[in-house]
This record gives sequence, structure tokens and C-alpha cells, in this order.
Amino acid sequence: MLVDSAGLWFRSYYALPDSLTAPDGTPVNSVRGFCDMLAKLITDRRPSRLVACLDNDWRPQFRVDALPSYKAHRVAADDPAAEEVPDTLSPQVPVILEVLDAAGIATAEAAGYEADDVIGVLADREDRDAVEVVTGDRDLFQLVRAEPTAVRVIYIGAGLAKAQNFGPAELAAKYALSVDRAGDDYAEMAVLRGDPSDGLPGVAGIGEKTAAKLITQYGSLDALLAAAEGGDSGLTPRVRGKLAEAADYLAAAPSVVRVVRDAPVVLHRPDPIPQSTVDTDRLRALQSTWGLGASIDRLIAALTP
Repeated sequence: MLVDSAGLWFRSYYALPDSLTAPDGTPVNSVRGFCDMLAKLITDRRPSRLVACLDNDWRPQFRVDALPSYKAHRVAADDPAAEEVPDTLSPQVPVILEVLDAAGIATAEAAGYEADDVIGVLADREDRDAVEVVTGDRDLFQLVRAEPTAVRVIYIGAGLAKAQNFGPAELAAKYALSVDRAGDDYAEMAVLRGDPSDGLPGVAGIGEKTAAKLITQYGSLDALLAAAEGGDSGLTPRVRGKLAEAADYLAAAPSVVRVVRDAPVVLHRPDPIPQSTVDTDRLRALQSTWGLGASIDRLIAALTP
């Protein structure tokens, strides 16, 4: 199981009230929600290995160089290198990392890369076990595969209780993509469609359904662009015109949308689900210091069945 950690703690922060506080008054809603989600994932899905994947750089320079609009709307007003994060969330992240360390759960990151890239590397190189990616980010749908080891995405965009399990067949069915290259189709469809939440404008006038149809009709984004440039009669003049107008964007966007498969990932400890490596005393101390209550009880129970 590869967990998009920042996705989980952001989701927890907004799902739970900041009236959940430590004895000193510090909000711990994100910490408690993160622990609860992790405990439920471990209890329900029973992964044999688990890695909490981290953003080393939330807005990597290589993506900004390719497309300056990438996540530009999330930049903090007082620090162009920092992400705009709620004041009461930032202090909770170190506590979450302390909990992960005390729980013996592996974390991984890559200097200059996002958690998406870390997940992409670890999923891509796994040759022994099936992989489940837990995320609320649809970009990671591009990782699904059937072989050599299955990679599926547990999508929690609507919350963990409404999690959706996507492999190639499910992804192809939902978005009208080809099963044999569902992940690649999704990434290329996403380039055409764009994503305002990431500052990706997409191609004007081409929505999700049209993007999927074009990618599956021509087999790939490169083949589609070659057909458009060659005046293919299967494309309307309007679509050819829209693609031509977006030529600069289409040259840059694939390197922004696609996760990097060769990032220098560092795994901070072995990834088997811990048993003897759980530092229960330290978890109890964190529970007391930060007022984490039953969330820590549930995490300990999940890790030490």
C-alpha cells in the first residue's frame, strides 16, 4: 500500500473540526483524522507492506519551468517557494510524522519531487506484490496496470467510506478508455482536459468526454497531434484549430502531468507492516501530549492484531 500522505492529512483537516485540540490548545484535527484513516485502511485492507509517501517539493521546478501556471494559485502570498496552507494545519504535520515514526511505518520521499512521483517510482518498480495506491488525486489513475504486478488505485476523493477501487478495467469503463492502456490513456486525456486545481488550462473547448474519445480514436496523444497536423479528415476543422492554438501548452503539459518514474526515492526504513517495531510507549506519550485519544488506540490495534 502506497499512501498519498499529504492528501490524507489535508482531507482529515477539512473533514474534522479544529475544536479537536491538544491540552495546550493546539488543533489536532488533522493528526487524529490521519491516524483514524490509516488505522481503517490497515484494518480493512490488511496490506503486508505500507509506505507513507511524502512531498519533498510540492511544486517542483522542472514542472514550473515547463508550465509556469502549475499550482501557481496555491503559492503563499508571503513566500513564493511555499504552498498556501492553513495556519492551524502546518504545526500538525510534524506531529503526524512523529506518529508514523513511532508506529514503525516506512516513509519515502525524493529530493525535488512530489509524493506523486515517489508513488510512481515505487509502484513502477514493484515486481513482487500487488500494489494499492491510496489517494484523492485522480492524476494517479495513470499508474494502474495489470502486469507484471497489478497496480490499483483506491480513490478517496469522496471520503474513505465511499472509496472506489480502480484497476485498468474499472478506469476504462468509467472514462471510456482502452483497457490495455487505461493508465496512459487517462494521463493523455488529462492533458487535453486540463485541471484547474493544478493550474493546467487544457485545450479550450475540449472537455473530458471529447478528450477521451480523441485519445482512444487515435491511440495516443502523439498520434492525435500528428493527425491534426496532417489535416486528418476524421477531425473537424474546429478540433484541429483548437489543438493548433494550444500547441505550446500541448508540448509542455505531458511532462507536468506524467509522474516521474526514475526519481531518486529514499525509503527511510523497511516497509513491512510493523509489529515488533511499533514503539507503543512513544505512541502513548504522543497520545497524552497531543490529546489524540482513541485515534492512537485504533492505530495501535491495527498495527498489533
